[in-house]
Amino acid sequence: MDYKHNLQCVWFRHDLRTIDNPALQAAVDNQQPTFALFIYSESQWKKHNKAPIQIDLIKRRLVELKNELEQLNIPLIVISSPLFSEIPAKITALFNELSVNALFANKEYEHDERLRDTQVYESLLNTNCYFFDAKCILPVGTIINRTQQPYKVFTPFKKAWKASFYQQQPHITKTGKSVLCDPKLIKKLSLNNDDSFVFSSSNESGSWPVSTKAIIDILRQFCRQKVSQYHNNRDYPEIQGTSQLSPYLAIGAISAKQCALRLHLEANYELNQGEDIWLDELIWREFYTHLLHFYPNLSKNQAFLSYDKYIEWDNNLDHFERWCKGETGFPIVDAAMKQLNTTGWMHNRLRMITASFLVKDLHIDWRWGEQYFMSKLIDGDFASNNGGWQWCASVGCDSSPYFRIFNPITQGKKFDADCTFIKHWLPELKALSNKEIHHPNPAPLLKSDNYPDQIVDHAQQRIKVIEVYKQAKQLDIAS
Repeated sequence: MDYKHNLQCVWFRHDLRTIDNPALQAAVDNQQPTFALFIYSESQWKKHNKAPIQIDLIKRRLVELKNELEQLNIPLIVISSPLFSEIPAKITALFNELSVNALFANKEYEHDERLRDTQVYESLLNTNCYFFDAKCILPVGTIINRTQQPYKVFTPFKKAWKASFYQQQPHITKTGKSVLCDPKLIKKLSLNNDDSFVFSSSNESGSWPVSTKAIIDILRQFCRQKVSQYHNNRDYPEIQGTSQLSPYLAIGAISAKQCALRLHLEANYELNQGEDIWLDELIWREFYTHLLHFYPNLSKNQAFLSYDKYIEWDNNLDHFERWCKGETGFPIVDAAMKQLNTTGWMHNRLRMITASFLVKDLHIDWRWGEQYFMSKLIDGDFASNNGGWQWCASVGCDSSPYFRIFNPITQGKKFDADCTFIKHWLPELKALSNKEIHHPNPAPLLKSDNYPDQIVDHAQQRIKVIEVYKQAKQLDIAS
């Protein structure tokens, strides 16, 4: 058999899939022998607070990806880089050793990752580099207003996004097999491979299936059985009314485009209220990623709104630790944090409640919460997590007004009226009645030997935080 000797590489990052992967598709279409590369940097994961459960999910997914790529005649190698900054040099050395003539990769939009890709591009003098948009359904940076500026409010962004989506009618192509690699090249590749990482899963994420078939089945089942009632069920944590696809979107095991097209296919392109609202949730993810593209400072611990730097946070370490542990004395907050700490996932309504409580009841810097969530979430995605926390803290793009403050008692009563969720995660409260659990005052009704008193008085904290925000805004205007 004759082999073509030009060699090209597909560099996988947060796009661990063979379906709807533009970089992979382009490489296969180029009809040259191809290998796949995944590089991990544990120091960078630590710096970015990547959750161990998400790392485990990545490891398990890589095993599936390796098998899928082998069916396409593409071997996968995994290598480590102790320092993130060394990745460009490692890639350059590997490509020089193997005489790689083309690199295909999908874009990432965080600041460090964009800088890394620029350095890789500049260092590969003898290699053609091709970068594609794959995270979002519509290419990042293309949804802009009439003055060619990015949208800063979600609703007009959403309208422009939908108009573009229905005009373009995006589609997905099935990736075919690649040209065979020379066995000598495969043997050479194996010398650089680090299989110990791929096959060292602790199965911490074992309750989440990782095969492509299983993931697509979750999507299909949701679109056929649950999404039509999404608008009615999405805010109630005891109901399995959400898609449960966020972990797979975060690591790119499935694409947002697959989700949107499956939704429209099952609905025959006539979306009802529930289906349309779920599409809006996908567009929120797009909105936050587009913002990263236009505003790099969002990747540098900075808020979108400038008055954030004048907010005087209390940053009480004891209060923060009690929030982390789920020991605030507010049942819906504590149950949500127990769910997060135990499972690595939290219902979206509860993310808003717990974030609001940390920032506006405890007066703790939203960045502390943002980082803690990333350290625990199996579906941690920087753009979505950062955008969500800035929204709750009222310092982000199109965020909640600063005077919008969730009452943790009324939120619990509204979204867990019969205390099913609360009692599941706080069994020490099972003997109490729903009225006792949802009682609006610190004492005397909510009493349990194993459950703490309320950490703060919500009414007093509400008054205080509104004044703090007012002063910060005044200082910002004066500056």
